[in-house]
Amino acid sequence: MKETDIEKNIRQLIDATNAFDVEAALQLFADNAVIDDVSVGEKFKNIKGVRKYIETFFVGYHTVTKLESLTILDNGQAKVQVDFTGDFGHETGGLNVTFNTDGLITAIDAYLD
Repeated sequence: MKETDIEKNIRQLIDATNAFDVEAALQLFADNAVIDDVSVGEKFKNIKGVRKYIETFFVGYHTVTKLESLTILDNGQAKVQVDFTGDFGHETGGLNVTFNTDGLITAIDAYLD
């Protein structure tokens, strides 16, 4: 997967979640994707789990994400630093994102700073 595709997909994910467009966000994930968010102490597995995560923590809290930095790593991975604001207040954190060869997200390890 090309670096430009990784950056494009991450920006699409942020745009979709900022617009609270769950369906657009889900199109970016593989069916077997896993989101592991240590700040909520839970893993969200498969599309059903990813949907729950987005609906709960983005739509439910009116979360807006600002991309602070993006580092493309090898093997279809990226390290993303973000700034979150929403009904919970303000937090900064990161997303370690893994993509498959089709350009779909297979894993996100999320954390707060």
